[in-house]
Amino acid sequence: MRKALRWLLALAVLIGTLSTAGAATAAQPEATGPTDIKDQLLAIPGMSLIEEKPYTGYRFFVLNYTQPIDHRHPSKGTFQQRITVLHKDVSRPTVFYTGGYNVSTNPSRREPTQIVDGNQVSMEYRFFTPSRPNPADWSKLDIWQAASDQHRIFKALKSIYTKNWISTGGSKGGMTATYYERFYPKDMDGVVAYVAPNDVVNDEDSAYDRFFTQVGTKECRDRLNAVQREALVRREPLEKKYAAYAADNGYTFNTIGSLDRAYEAVVLDYVWGFWQYSLLSDCDSIPANAATATDDDIWNSVDTISGFSFYTDQGLEPYTPYYYQAGTQLGAPTINFPYIEKKYIRYGYQPPRNFVPRSIPMKFQPWAMRDVDTWVRHNAHHMLFVYGQNDPWGAERFRVGKGSKDSYVFTAPGLNHGANVAGLVADQKALATARILEWAGVPAATAAQAKPLAKFDKKLDVRDVEREPALRP
Repeated sequence: MRKALRWLLALAVLIGTLSTAGAATAAQPEATGPTDIKDQLLAIPGMSLIEEKPYTGYRFFVLNYTQPIDHRHPSKGTFQQRITVLHKDVSRPTVFYTGGYNVSTNPSRREPTQIVDGNQVSMEYRFFTPSRPNPADWSKLDIWQAASDQHRIFKALKSIYTKNWISTGGSKGGMTATYYERFYPKDMDGVVAYVAPNDVVNDEDSAYDRFFTQVGTKECRDRLNAVQREALVRREPLEKKYAAYAADNGYTFNTIGSLDRAYEAVVLDYVWGFWQYSLLSDCDSIPANAATATDDDIWNSVDTISGFSFYTDQGLEPYTPYYYQAGTQLGAPTINFPYIEKKYIRYGYQPPRNFVPRSIPMKFQPWAMRDVDTWVRHNAHHMLFVYGQNDPWGAERFRVGKGSKDSYVFTAPGLNHGANVAGLVADQKALATARILEWAGVPAATAAQAKPLAKFDKKLDVRDVEREPALRP
């Protein structure tokens, strides 16, 4: 009996101990989740790692994020969209960047990121490979779908990067940042759009014609115009050179239709391309007397600025998504050449339709840019637009109206398609920097004291103006 009683007491004590231990375990706080930034990023549903690259002071990740092909119907398939994260610290603000094309997989820092000393998330625009659905339904390539890509990425990362966010981009990336703000105005705390074209009425491009009669100096304009005209006057011998060049490199012309069309397209890009990429001081590199220049002189000057490889099938293919958008929503410029006799121009500026394979259907939507332009004029809030004085794309630009708040349009004197805040006149530079810092939640003591918070890094911060086709922002 005593043994049985002792056994029952021992069992009671054991059960009590186990119950207490269980209670103690239950009372412990739940796990707080991963603390390493890579683990936090990969804990996001749909996020996967491509690679991590080291850079002093940062963590840099190349990632894939699963996106719906159609944000209106998420159940109808997905694709992998490439993004990168330049991680500084979750306590810092974040800059959301896209160039509107492919994303670089090497660490780099955009100007607002340097100004706020923050993190940077960079997005590859949908339908630029490898961020393209397969099969590709091109009707799902539009500005709202792309803005919705950004919105989902922002929502996914905001739980990690909880401080203020600023979106930015240059050229088509500046357009992209603006469209994102139009469709999702509550996401970002500020927008910095560089050299963003705004083609509100696609068939009205007289602003570009006026620009080319005023840009730079008359001497420089005359040199450029003469070389462009001479390249068309010498069409026959230079097209023979072009044919040999194409044969040597395996280039073909099925999309644009012929070598002749491609040749004229390259030549007509010449003056535009010079002002887009070059400075007034570069006029010294242009043949002074086109009429007496050799064929090689004319060829080399045009090739250096416009690039004879571009309107080949091989040159056009990577930019099919851009030309598709230009021909369906963004619009494309057309200019006149009053200094070239009509007999030398066979095609003029060709429409985007000529640069997209015919298997891809296209229909222009004239209301798309009118909607964005109207929204910016009446609703811009915490938006900064920066243009270059000598950049052709700035001839048709965004403007802010009476309905806008704390928004600005500035022009950097003498600069081209690479214009930035650093190139503004002193008072505008100080104001722009101060506003960016304020929007990012790290305001300067006074506007006059505003300056970039991060030291200049020659690897992260130095970029040439992107050497891209002239008739492409």
